[in-house]
Amino acid sequence: MCPRTLASAMSPLWPFILVAASGILAIDTPHPRNSAVYHLTKKLLQKYHKEVRPVHDWTQATTVYLDVFVRAVLDVDAQNQKLKTSVWYREVWDDEFLSWNSSMFDEIREISLPLSAIWAPDIIINEFVDIERSPDLPYVYVNSSGTIKNAKPIQVVSACSLETYAFPFDIQNCSLTFNSILHTVEDVDLAFLRSREDIKHDKKAFLNDSEWELLSVPSTYNILQSSVGDFAQIQFNVVIRRRPLVYVVSLLIPSIFLMLVDLGSFYLPPTCRARIVFKTSVLVGYTIFRVNMSDEMPRSTVSTPLIGVFFTVCMAFLVLSLSKSILLVKFLHNEQRTGQERPLLCLRGDTDADGPRTDPRAQLAAMTESPIGQEHQAQPGTLKEVWTQLRSISDYFRTWDQEDQQELGWLAFLERFDRLLFQGYVVVLGLYTVTLCSLWALWSGL
Repeated sequence: MCPRTLASAMSPLWPFILVAASGILAIDTPHPRNSAVYHLTKKLLQKYHKEVRPVHDWTQATTVYLDVFVRAVLDVDAQNQKLKTSVWYREVWDDEFLSWNSSMFDEIREISLPLSAIWAPDIIINEFVDIERSPDLPYVYVNSSGTIKNAKPIQVVSACSLETYAFPFDIQNCSLTFNSILHTVEDVDLAFLRSREDIKHDKKAFLNDSEWELLSVPSTYNILQSSVGDFAQIQFNVVIRRRPLVYVVSLLIPSIFLMLVDLGSFYLPPTCRARIVFKTSVLVGYTIFRVNMSDEMPRSTVSTPLIGVFFTVCMAFLVLSLSKSILLVKFLHNEQRTGQERPLLCLRGDTDADGPRTDPRAQLAAMTESPIGQEHQAQPGTLKEVWTQLRSISDYFRTWDQEDQQELGWLAFLERFDRLLFQGYVVVLGLYTVTLCSLWALWSGL
């Protein structure tokens, strides 16, 4: 038979030959394991309803086990009372509709399923105030007994009552409270995945190279009672403290040095005008220091840092001491001008309407030495005039003595005020030093 005739005769049989060959190849090829995962996933999700809580007995509560690892403190916003942390969050629960016999599916004991395809508890953080960028992990692990493990890193921006009074030795305690937003404790209960002691003292995951140091993560379980129902809650308290060394070097030590320099200005004489220049220079330097360091201070509308109160009191002492020195120099300057003009005005004698004043002492000497004065000395009118001149001279010197005593009184008052300011400086610096040492001791003891 011709080959072309044979090919044309066999052409209707080629489809059957290909099907037979593919069947033979399928029998010889090993069964792929991926097909078992596919069939298992299809079997689990084929009749699964994610809208229904996964229990056979609806009176039985679904227990969700929670765990938290604090990885880093990203930001502490005292002005807006917000804390930003990086947390590794885990939750585990049992789904009675997602269990299988591993021996029937090539001993597969654990698979991953999309979270959007199964029921998941509606656990939220009560203190959550802002949305931050976190990795989206769309899958969860399910084992053959129906236990689901959902782990994900999240950045939590939570509301927290931040206390900055002891800055830079402040310790903050912020809570992260987890609970179901809809299901009561009869439907969804919460529990700890690890023991509370392990959670409290676990610092392995924390990045310990930032401004803040993690002290502990104590946790509590409680039932929140409301008009809607009772809700299970688990609260994790993140206790952190600030590392103060950078603030001690950049804020406290320069401020104390400036105050000690101004304290040394009290050893200058109170009447020295160079004291004003010195105190003015210290005040300007302290003001520039405050302006440059204002960004380092935490701003809070709830409490004022103790270091800010100290800066304000020190600046008030500087201004008060400078004002006192200015008033003292101004007072002495006026007294010197008045003292220079006083003898010229007071040693001019009485003046008639027609002529100038004469010195009472010169007039008395002239009247005594002249013959005419000697003749009139015995006359009653002349004696009365002499008595008047002597009394005016006595009044003048008495007034001068009174003004000198008043000037000495003012000087003594200003010197006492200067000593009072010096004592106030010493007391404020001493109290502030004792307070800072106490705060540092308490900070170190935790």
